[in-house]
Amino acid sequence: MNLVLLSGGSGKRLWPLSNDVRSKQFIPFLKTENGYESMVQRVYRQIKLVDENAEVTIATSKAQVSSIHNQLGEDVGISIEPCRRDTFPAIALAAVYLKDVRGVGLEESVVVCPVDPYVNDDYFEALKRLGELAETEEANLVLMGIEPTYPSEKYGYIIPTSTQSVSDVSVFKEKPTEEIAKGYIAQGALWNGGVFAFRLGHVLDRAHELIDFTDYADLFDKYETLEKISFDYAVVEHEKNIKVMRFSGAWNDLGTWNALTEIMEGNTIGEAIFDETTENTFVINEMNVPILCMGTKNIVVSASAEGILVSDIEQADRIKPYVDQIDQQIMYAEKSWGSYRVIDIEEESITIKVTLNPGHSMNYHSHEHRDEVLSLIHI
Repeated sequence: MNLVLLSGGSGKRLWPLSNDVRSKQFIPFLKTENGYESMVQRVYRQIKLVDENAEVTIATSKAQVSSIHNQLGEDVGISIEPCRRDTFPAIALAAVYLKDVRGVGLEESVVVCPVDPYVNDDYFEALKRLGELAETEEANLVLMGIEPTYPSEKYGYIIPTSTQSVSDVSVFKEKPTEEIAKGYIAQGALWNGGVFAFRLGHVLDRAHELIDFTDYADLFDKYETLEKISFDYAVVEHEKNIKVMRFSGAWNDLGTWNALTEIMEGNTIGEAIFDETTENTFVINEMNVPILCMGTKNIVVSASAEGILVSDIEQADRIKPYVDQIDQQIMYAEKSWGSYRVIDIEEESITIKVTLNPGHSMNYHSHEHRDEVLSLIHI
């Protein structure tokens, strides 16, 4: 299975755990037997459990490359976008990367999906099936339609022509209001979760129709000049030969604090103390100091090097415009060699804690306009 995981995000909705270089998919808040893992680690682990030979490529920006290497190692393929140009240019670049860099054949299928769904292993079994359909069906594009569990305003909808497991597509619908979504569901509509499969050659042909390029290096160099356009507008809406495959398993987008608290095992990550009157309170604490909650009800508290959030759980979904008002440098980031955390900022100095992982090294560097003092601590 050839799998392209789309990894974007600007780190606003789960602030202060996320920032511009640490999007939600890299935050370790999912409990495992040995501690905690991030969404990208969970998804990658699940893929390899279902198909150990799966070829995984992550389409992402340069800012996320270090975090990917830090959490997944050096073996995963990465198609790096020089700048943001929406999903069609990103997928086109990844498709050319698969052909020219990884040697994927034109008749092989490629499955594209987000990097951060919260799903069970049956989802990845369905992705294998989706790829097989793209190779064996006459359709040029096969979408995964997720059976909705409620009338969501967050997703577009696919209305199929039948209730069979695989069927033709009648019509696509944009993100609706809740009332309109109820009507779509009554018609048998499915969520459009941005999951689809195609034969590599078909999408490369479409890319050459819309973009003048010769190979991967040429497209990479021209990337900044490309039109910002989604894959839906560039490909899906113009495709006549298209099918949808139903998926009825669990599928969650953990893009808000409300959604995140619903799947947390327990009410705390990190050091926190509750008194006996505290109700339905969740704490995620990345700082080395305790958080004490007394008499709190229906709130989420999160503390990191970026800041502190205290919010009603429902109101936390409205966080983005307020985070947009915060103007400060990145206080924490993961690198391929470890991580760094800003621990103090003065007018003429800055103190940074650098953690170097075992077996890794940093490049030697110097600065012309500032002095640097290193204090080494071996643990």
